[in-house]
Amino acid sequence: MGKPGAFLDIDRVTHELRPVEERSRDFDPLYVELDDDARRAQASRCMMCGVAFCQMGASFGKARPSGCPLHNLIPEWNELVYRGRWDEAAERLSLTSPMPEFTSRVCPALCEAACTCGLHGDPVCTRENELSIIEYAYQNGYADPKPPRTRTGKKVAVIGSGPSGLATADQLNKRGHSVTVFERSDRPGGLLMYGIPNMKLEKRFVERKIDVMKQEGITFVTNAEVGGENPEYAASRIMEKFDRVVLACGSANARNIDVPGRDASGIYFAVDYLKSATKSLLDANMEIRKAAKNWISARDKNVVIIGGGDTGNDCVGTAIRQGAKNVIQIEMMPKAPDKRTESNPWPEWPRVCKVDYGQEEAIDQFGKDPRIYETTVKEFIRNEKGELTAVKTIKLHGEVDKKTGRRVMKEIEGTEQILPAELVLIAAGFLGCEKRIADAFGVELNARTNVNTEAGKYQTNVPHVFTAGDMHRGQSLVVWAIREGREAAREVDESLMGYSNLGIQ
Repeated sequence: MGKPGAFLDIDRVTHELRPVEERSRDFDPLYVELDDDARRAQASRCMMCGVAFCQMGASFGKARPSGCPLHNLIPEWNELVYRGRWDEAAERLSLTSPMPEFTSRVCPALCEAACTCGLHGDPVCTRENELSIIEYAYQNGYADPKPPRTRTGKKVAVIGSGPSGLATADQLNKRGHSVTVFERSDRPGGLLMYGIPNMKLEKRFVERKIDVMKQEGITFVTNAEVGGENPEYAASRIMEKFDRVVLACGSANARNIDVPGRDASGIYFAVDYLKSATKSLLDANMEIRKAAKNWISARDKNVVIIGGGDTGNDCVGTAIRQGAKNVIQIEMMPKAPDKRTESNPWPEWPRVCKVDYGQEEAIDQFGKDPRIYETTVKEFIRNEKGELTAVKTIKLHGEVDKKTGRRVMKEIEGTEQILPAELVLIAAGFLGCEKRIADAFGVELNARTNVNTEAGKYQTNVPHVFTAGDMHRGQSLVVWAIREGREAAREVDESLMGYSNLGIQ
């Protein structure tokens, strides 16, 4: 193990958020990283558990799974970091994780939720140790391009360049297949490029990884609307040109709010808003003043965000950086408890209320937490020009349905409230994949409008067409998308070669 007793003697120390008043004025990284000595000290806290829950990625209760879905060899590389054997740590990490530069920045740290040190104290800061390893790897040549020595002569098309598509392409290319990735946006990266704000995931890191993949032999085609009007990207043509096709287009069917006034101007889906902000910044070389001319702007507006998840928080942080007059975040469900309850024991994922960076910035800017719980929208109010002016809300309370036993939220009469709003951002989740792309390839959808496959499989009903990521499992985390991409790649490889040597933990 690391340093015996270190978890008792050394306190958990993580990277610090930059001061609120500083970071809320730009789209630069949120955090200040620890130095190598501090990182080694933190790695020494790992106990090398006999049963390492941190790397299991298993469900222990009703909450989301705890532990790493990629089954990263966490105790091993924590030990190596403590010993200063960074090259070996990088090698261990690369065995299971093709894109730690992303997961170490945006993953909610499922590994840490399952860390044994967290049972009675503070968990090991594993995610940050992962970040230190991959950045060491880039700085010292261990992450340099490694093209395959031989090619199989097989061609695979991957539709979508988000985390699952990139993971699929990476694995299949390593096997020696010729991989072409089609992306409908102007830049590859999908969710990583346009769905996550720059302060959480700097786009230079996405571009860095894409450049490595290009040098390893993967072809990226952007502005390619597969299944659209351009015959060059017709589904039939793609299937003719390639031996296998992997659909990794994400869960892009955003959940709408169907209430009176929905057609008012000034109402956007969160994903479109975040894409607009990031694209404008990139097109303007990260100069906020120039970018402000092109984005969906929150400047001097009352902003209402519908949805209390991570995407909603990202909208809060982005709106503040754009100079919003006020920000309110509406959440249908009750506020989670501040501490674990007896019904939510370790190593389950902790169902507790957290104050994320965006909410912290809103508290600093406006003097209160922006979240309003147990509330839903009744009406969008507009003026004679059709412009949004306000949002009418109503309070909710939970009741147990006697027939189903499920808890349902019902409106409380007389609790209506009018919130001024010139900009509404809908961050209410997604309802599955876009039917258009599914229809283009003729693949079946399940009841959740995700692409249908056998349990634990990635082959669709259409021969030689596979799927992976959110398009397959529904809206989920980046780390789960990467796992699915790796597993789908192995299944594709087996179908092409009759066997596969692609290792998956």
